[in-house]
Amino acid sequence: MLLGVGMVQVVTRDGFDLDRHALSQLSLGPWGFVQIANFLVTGALVIAAARRLRGVPGAVWGPRLLAGFGAGMLVAGVFVADPAFGFPVGTPGGPGSISWHGVLHTAGFTVAMVSWTAAMIVLARGDRARAAVCVTALVIAAGVATVPVLGSFGLRALVVSGVQLAALALLCAKALRAPAPSC
Repeated sequence: MLLGVGMVQVVTRDGFDLDRHALSQLSLGPWGFVQIANFLVTGALVIAAARRLRGVPGAVWGPRLLAGFGAGMLVAGVFVADPAFGFPVGTPGGPGSISWHGVLHTAGFTVAMVSWTAAMIVLARGDRARAAVCVTALVIAAGVATVPVLGSFGLRALVVSGVQLAALALLCAKALRAPAPSC
């Protein structure tokens, strides 16, 4: 959902350029509520997925950390990014000033990224198939995030988000084949 809704906005929002802007900036302007809802729904779905993964054998902290990933998405949705680099249209071309809600948005993003990374490390233990998903996702995400020739920050963040959500979907698909945890 995050990527599909985000990509529709990337091509339809005036002045948005993935080479200069992060998806978070789509939460600004008259249609900003769409991206805010996108972050909130994605965060809630990630938390629900983490709850489902609670019963995965050998995984106590992994689901908790994935819930932290979802919580970070919720924070990033509630506290919007700051206008910068000409978006929304009419914003000056530079980086702009940082507001308190921009700081909290960045904190939510940071919590989400650190939690997802830690979850992949923790979940890589104990099961070969799960380890393959987690290690592969970590290697691809790290490569995309750290190699600047792969494009702008906005594009790299979009690809990393795709890797993160694909890894979570694969982990959930494997967990769905197992009996549900008792509450």
